[in-house]
Amino acid sequence: MRIVSAEIRVIEVPLKVPFIVSYARYDVMPSIILTLTTDTGLVGYGESVPDEHVTGETVESVVAALRDQLLPALRDTDPSNLLQVHERMDGALLGNGAAKAAVDIACWDLLGKRAGLPIHAILGGRKPEQPMIAKVLSILPPEEVAAQAKQAVEQGFTHLKMKLGIDAAQDVASVAAVRGAVGSGIRIRVDANQGWRDVSTARRMIAAIAPYDIDWIEQPILADDIDGFRRLRPHTDAVIMADEAVITSGDVARLVRDDSVDMVNLKLMKSGGILPCQRLATQAALGGLAVQVGSMLETSVSSAAGYHLALAHPNIVSTELSGPVAFADEPGDLHFPLPHVEITDRPGLGVTLDPTVLTRITVSAKELTIS
Repeated sequence: MRIVSAEIRVIEVPLKVPFIVSYARYDVMPSIILTLTTDTGLVGYGESVPDEHVTGETVESVVAALRDQLLPALRDTDPSNLLQVHERMDGALLGNGAAKAAVDIACWDLLGKRAGLPIHAILGGRKPEQPMIAKVLSILPPEEVAAQAKQAVEQGFTHLKMKLGIDAAQDVASVAAVRGAVGSGIRIRVDANQGWRDVSTARRMIAAIAPYDIDWIEQPILADDIDGFRRLRPHTDAVIMADEAVITSGDVARLVRDDSVDMVNLKLMKSGGILPCQRLATQAALGGLAVQVGSMLETSVSSAAGYHLALAHPNIVSTELSGPVAFADEPGDLHFPLPHVEITDRPGLGVTLDPTVLTRITVSAKELTIS
């Protein structure tokens, strides 16, 4: 099997409500859908959702990387040979995890379709339960985020994730308001997205929200503060998760060595797709760190890829692939019987794309010949 052509399609996926985190606001989510067609007639889908604040990539840089380096490097490569695919991509271009993720996901989709198996089966099998999804709440005034939290619980969510990190007083007031709105039976986790920045602020904020029964605190400090988690650890017994600080195996190794966090948030977009994240999840397990698979608000394509990985890896204890439920219109067909997501046993990703929706949200599209 060989790749003979590719389509790079830039889309803008509309959100139901704006998505606001400590470093940005999104009214639509830009994404790149990659379609790979083989000489056997099989078609595989991949996706890239770059975030310049995390990996330094933009939509424009991903398109250029796919067009000029990564896809040309796959000439005469069997896309089902994922080891060789990554070897070729890494030889062509350093980093660029979100661009490589699109290729990785599309190749896994092709491998599954070729084998007639879902990706989780190729990865080793699946856990008996369907993955659970948390409702992600943007940074909003306390009364607004509390109302959204209450509505989410009424819709069937049992886990809430609050984005924090712009204003300290508002952060505490928002956590208090949400806990008051949903009661004690709903699980709450928070994510500062580096917004608390330094260790002393993180210590103060973690202590301030401790009375509201928080499951874990995600990325409270700057990602490039290499010793920050180690310095924070002795001052709190809260469960701490690293996110933006974890991209490579060296990052995991440092956190394990320092015994400074309890969990890591792996994202296909940060680290280059399913295969690298599978390795990182195993490395984390050997180091005693639990794993969450998160997302950059991706469509059903990349979200399904993350769910397949989570289903097949025993050390992945949480999934936050919430893009499809946040979108007003998206091309994929993942089904969410809340608070779960239904991952089928259809071959590959198990996702079908609606061409009408794709056309409606397309910004640009380019076809390439690979062979």
